[in-house]
Amino acid sequence: MIKKCLFPAAGYGTRFLPATKAMPKEMLPVVNKPLIQYGVEEALEAGLKEIAIVTGRNKRAIEDHFDISYEMEQQILGTDKEEYLKGVRSLIDSCTFSYTRQIQMKGLGHAILTGRTLIGDEAFAVVLADDLCINPEGDGVLQQMIKLYKQFRCSIVAIQEVPKEDTAKYGVIAGEMIREDIYRVHSMVEKPKPEDAPSNLAIIGRYILTPDIFDLIAQTEPGKGGEIQITDALMKQAQDGCVLAYKFKGQRFDCGSVEGYIDATNFCYENLYKEGQ
Repeated sequence: MIKKCLFPAAGYGTRFLPATKAMPKEMLPVVNKPLIQYGVEEALEAGLKEIAIVTGRNKRAIEDHFDISYEMEQQILGTDKEEYLKGVRSLIDSCTFSYTRQIQMKGLGHAILTGRTLIGDEAFAVVLADDLCINPEGDGVLQQMIKLYKQFRCSIVAIQEVPKEDTAKYGVIAGEMIREDIYRVHSMVEKPKPEDAPSNLAIIGRYILTPDIFDLIAQTEPGKGGEIQITDALMKQAQDGCVLAYKFKGQRFDCGSVEGYIDATNFCYENLYKEGQ
């Protein structure tokens, strides 16, 4: 079954300048944990222990975070501050982390293709760390999708309804409803204008992909914005076989935007951090 989770983490994070001038956007803290740690915790909850991260220049902080800091840990040894590192140490002990660099920023499709050397010829998950997904009442989004994959054995994208005026921010799908939360994808458009959008069902940063996606991405020409779009490759896959879209249970925060980041921080402080104190 699926063992690996890919994190594309090479982007510049320009919407958070100047904070991201020297710090990876994936390391922005939501309360007391960086965004990417929430994503790795979600992956581990779903049973995915092999974490593959596509990084870029100025991203060393991500590698350092998922490593032991001997000097600092020695300083807090035997104090109550050791408790603060319990979560990340658990991830370090439970997961393996591998890294490769995306030399040029050519879009999400290209970033996923860059990760091929870490994934190999097997199905895998993809998490975009700046989409923070939380389901306090049950399974995390990836765990929900893994269960679906066991049933359908095809690529799956997570979707949610968005206001029609926001479709230009997302890949948008249209398809045949199989049940109230699952669609068989017929069409997929990257960042359409509201008047051109096939629906208001937007793809968010959680994917299960079968390994043939790599060859499809390699054959995909640059699309919107001159980038290689994962939606174009998935559209080819949908035409040749099956791609499902899943309306997940839980809340998603767009932490790539300042407003979404603040909402996520407030939610996590009230519902996760304070309860754990």
